[in-house]
Formats: sequence, structure tokens, C-alpha cells
Amino acid sequence: MSSKFPCSDDNKRYHSLFYYNKHRFGHRVYKAVLNGGFTCPNLDGSKGTQGCAFCDGGSGAFTKALPLQKQLELELSRIRKQNPDAKAIAYFQVHTNTYAPVDYLRNLFEQAISYSGIIGISIGTRPDCLPDNVLDYLSDLHQRTYLTIELGIQTAHDATAEAFGRGYAFSEFLESYQRLQSLNIRTCLHIINGLHQESIADMIQTAEILGRLRPQAVKIQLLHVLKDTRYADLYQSGEYHPMTQEDYIFTVVKQLEYFPPETVIERLTGDGEKAKLLAPLWSRDKIRTLGYIDKLQVQLDTWQGKSYSG
Repeated sequence: MSSKFPCSDDNKRYHSLFYYNKHRFGHRVYKAVLNGGFTCPNLDGSKGTQGCAFCDGGSGAFTKALPLQKQLELELSRIRKQNPDAKAIAYFQVHTNTYAPVDYLRNLFEQAISYSGIIGISIGTRPDCLPDNVLDYLSDLHQRTYLTIELGIQTAHDATAEAFGRGYAFSEFLESYQRLQSLNIRTCLHIINGLHQESIADMIQTAEILGRLRPQAVKIQLLHVLKDTRYADLYQSGEYHPMTQEDYIFTVVKQLEYFPPETVIERLTGDGEKAKLLAPLWSRDKIRTLGYIDKLQVQLDTWQGKSYSG
């Protein structure tokens, strides 16, 4: 690499969320994880009742959380134990957080952005749950606060998506993504490595396809096999083999090559709930995995955007 990666203040060769927040907000920013009491088309019978094959909410069990104000209070308290001066983004994470009438969304989201210490909002949802009236409201919200819409796409390959029960085609994702972009709404795309019957080449191709869309942000996630999911059944029957750590690290390093340098990499792996995690057990040591990714980028002399062609 002839010069330091442009979106880095240290030895990172990718555009980390830490770097982005530092330069966007001037300080570290945390996420206050919230449950808005939403369900999902794959749970309520609209498109299914079992969820996606990797979803541990697929049994249909759903418990509404504490009142939103109490959740915000508890999350800000947790965050400020780490950093007393911390600011946070309200992160509506559980299930599909635009899958409700606009009045319901407005009540929740306006409470969140008006809470002291909250500087923005991040909303996890599906591309098939963004009707016109919801997009109109999100466009208005975007004018008044820092907004990110997080879209679960998992894979660009429809055959894989059909196998795990995603419930929408890539073309439907693409339409919603383009509408969000037309409204200048910051969008983060979630992809999952290690889906059943996908090769490393398939996973890298997903990154190449999504990279050409120039998303503002991406989250890369390892497939965790959790108890009481359909993936658990596949794993225990011997039909599904989780990714090895070596294959996962190589795949992520190659995927990063296809995202433009300005795309923020908000996650390079994830945490499977320890009490529920069946495999792969190496994923419990997230810090080591992240270190191996950095090391392999140096060994291969590669960096985010190296193979991006625009």
C-alpha cells in the first residue's frame, strides 16, 4: 500500500465506525439499544410465522419491553458508566422497526430524539416494510435529526434468501434502497457470511454487488448458530457446517476490497448470545478475530476499496 488508508487515523485499513464518529461528531458515540415492541412479516403470518432460519425469535415468542423512556434511561445509564460525557444514538434494533402505522412510529421516534443525551436515531428494518407514507415520515425525520436506516439484506443471491426464508427478492431491496438514496437518507446494509450453501465466492460477490451501490455504511456479520432455530436443526443433523475462523477472516478481507473507501464499516463480526450459541465457538473471541483481520490485510497488502471500480 503506497500511502496510508485515507479514512484512518491509525493502522486500520478500513473506514471504521470509530473513525467516522470521531470526524462526524467530534467524540465517541454509543448506541442505546431499544425495543419498540415491533414484530416482523416473517413472524406475524404476513409472510411466515417462523422467522428467518437463523432468527431466534422464530418461535413466535415476543415480549414487549419496558416503556421507551425507561429503556432510554437504563441504556444511557449503562453507557455513562463507561463514559460519563457520552452521547448516544437511539437504536431501534429488535425485529422490523418500520412495520407499524406511521402514528405509532412517530410516537416512538419523536420520544427518542427528544430525550436528553440522544443525538440521532438508527432504525433497523426490512426493504419490504417501507411504504410511501413511512418514507415520507422518515424524510421529515431526516431533516430534523441524524438518521440511519439499517436494511437487512444478508445476501445478494435470491436462491440463498429463499432457502432461509427472507421473504423478498433482491429487486425489492434495490427499489427501497434507491428510494432511500433519493431522499438522501443514510443507509446501512447488513450482510451475513456463512449462510447455508453459500461459497466464499458467493459472499465476496455479494460485497461486490453492494459495493457498486456505494452505501453509506455496511455491517458484516458472521452466521451464528443459535439454539431453537432452524439453523440449529441443520447444524445438529450435520447438514450445515459453520465457517472456520480462517475462512471468515479471508472472506471479510476480500469483501472490504469491494466497498468504496467512504463506506463506513460499522461491524466486521458480531456477538452470538453465549447462552444460546451452538457454533462456531471461535466467534466468542471477537477481539482476536478483529485483530486477525487487521493482520491479514497487512500480509496481503490490501485495504478497503482496493478492488472497487465504481
